[in-house]
Amino acid sequence: MKKLILPVLLIGMLLACNTNPDGFKIEGALSGEVENGTQVFLKKTDEANQLIEVDTATIENGKFAFSGASGMPELHYLIVNSVRGNIPVVIENGNIEVSAQKDSLGYAKIKGTLQNDLFADFLEQSRGMAKRARSMSDEMRNASAIQDTAAMNSLRDEYFELQEEAKTFELNFAKENPEALISALIIEKVLTKKALPEKEIKELYDALNPSIKETSVGLRIKTKLDKLVSTSIGVKAPNFSAPTPTGDELALNDVLGKVTIVDFWAAWCKPCRAENPNVVQVYNKYHDKGLNILGVSLDRRFEDWTKAIEDDGLEWNHVSNVQYFDEIAELYNVNAIPATFILDENGVIIAKNLRGSDLENKISELLQ
Repeated sequence: MKKLILPVLLIGMLLACNTNPDGFKIEGALSGEVENGTQVFLKKTDEANQLIEVDTATIENGKFAFSGASGMPELHYLIVNSVRGNIPVVIENGNIEVSAQKDSLGYAKIKGTLQNDLFADFLEQSRGMAKRARSMSDEMRNASAIQDTAAMNSLRDEYFELQEEAKTFELNFAKENPEALISALIIEKVLTKKALPEKEIKELYDALNPSIKETSVGLRIKTKLDKLVSTSIGVKAPNFSAPTPTGDELALNDVLGKVTIVDFWAAWCKPCRAENPNVVQVYNKYHDKGLNILGVSLDRRFEDWTKAIEDDGLEWNHVSNVQYFDEIAELYNVNAIPATFILDENGVIIAKNLRGSDLENKISELLQ
């Protein structure tokens, strides 16, 4: 009997050492009336943010499975043919269990690996707040129906508190869970929407675990942050050149004044067109004192661009590749317009995205 103990211990030790699987396996269970042979697609987003197919499985007796090799954790989606919705799942090495009801795929339960457990925790908290918001809305409607003013005021205060909680929930989750892939996805969303100052976004990114920084989303954040640094206040603005309305090539460095505004806009952009009268006023008032403007149009059609210049009376220099959000917009990390960069006489960025009276006050201050 003693002779059996050593081999058993050795097997146990070998199994204990093999705790890092070299692939993933998804075991799915879907309840509801789903025909055998129904296809389930495993998809992910590409660089253009479009869903692309990774693998396909079929449902048999409510079960389906996927398996394969995985490098870094990455968000994927399970899509059931002819069924509304999808199931987000993090693909990473290990055994992943998915259970869902046909009519509510968004409420699927996913477990089995670290990233999916963290993701499930995030979704549970997020759904909890959404449920509280729906409940409050129902109560407010009922209170309004019976004209219970006291209840209405109390519920309104609670609702505002919940709104504030919801605003900070995702950021707090990212701060408290630096090992979570969902934290990186939250940071990327904040970065894209420019919902926080660049410095705070970088601090969130710097706090992420090294393994998360090496994921595809982590590398995307780094690339975007590097571009932000290249166009941050205090940095010399990147030079570029593009065609003018007459077809000549014009570079930023060729039009620098004492103060220069680089103005990203487009004829189709309503906020841009609404701001143009103010920019015209500022230009007319301060051009003789050293203000230059270089308009960078992100239009798709040459005719739209040149007509808007004439219609709005934009008498400064203009360039455009007429290619929508082109390489110049990418160089300046511009993903929404209007976007402005104010440069000093050396081409150093000294302010960004000022409009209305803030723009005029800054130009006046610089050209006193």
